[in-house]
Amino acid sequence: MSLSQPIGARVPEAFETIQSSGRPRGRRRVGSVWAWVIFLLGAIYFLVPLVATFEFSMRAQPAFAAYTKSFGDPGFLESLGYSFVIAILTIVVSLALIIPTAYWVRLRLPRLRPVVEFITLVPFVIPPIILVFGLLQVYKNQPVQLVATDMGSNVVLVGAYVILSFPYMYRAVDTGLAAIDVRSLTEAAQSLGAGWARIVVRIILPGLRTALLSGAFLTLAIVIGEFTIAQFLARETFGPYLSLIGRNKAYEPAAVSLVTFALTWLAMGMIAIVGRSNRGRPPASGGR
Repeated sequence: MSLSQPIGARVPEAFETIQSSGRPRGRRRVGSVWAWVIFLLGAIYFLVPLVATFEFSMRAQPAFAAYTKSFGDPGFLESLGYSFVIAILTIVVSLALIIPTAYWVRLRLPRLRPVVEFITLVPFVIPPIILVFGLLQVYKNQPVQLVATDMGSNVVLVGAYVILSFPYMYRAVDTGLAAIDVRSLTEAAQSLGAGWARIVVRIILPGLRTALLSGAFLTLAIVIGEFTIAQFLARETFGPYLSLIGRNKAYEPAAVSLVTFALTWLAMGMIAIVGRSNRGRPPASGGR
């Protein structure tokens, strides 16, 4: 604090100095110690199963044989690639449904937010086994026999995964919309002559980049690991493949589980990198 500064500028600094000097240092040290203890316990709880799984996968001889056999299995790449395609289709359809709905509810129908939130939470209440049996009963008979063909089964599978992704995707999009002033941006764009499609694509979506990535990667994780719906629809996704090798092989399931875990964390890292770059970007200037 400099004496050359005016009194009004020195008062807040002096107040902060007095306030910080009045805090007991012992209490802060105890709090930091407990924070480190909790962090270490969480790290141990998180890392010990991974280390044990890796150690078990390395028991196959020669070293890394479980990983080489897993990558050499044609079913591994086929099921993983098929699941990724289904996941991308699920993400696209979910975003096409959720973004306009969440945007319109927050802009024009705020009183319906509890109703929409309740509807998106219904997949938490209905088990996947009930969902898939309902879909089979509806789409295996006339006039719409979708599950009788591979293409129809894929459509039903994507639709089921879209339903499962509602809780995660809607909350990610709604949180992103809450972080921006939707009403002011919409009114400003309309005053400049922009239509609804242009407003959503050019104004709203850029502000939802991190939220959309979060919802997309959560949906990807759900689709990659889902077993029940794909099994009853006879779709060769990654979940049934993991179950199959778990029944027939010893060390390969542990290796494949670690690989999928690494892919999931790689996706989470991409979210953090994109989100950090989005926050560090300077705001657009309003001048010409």
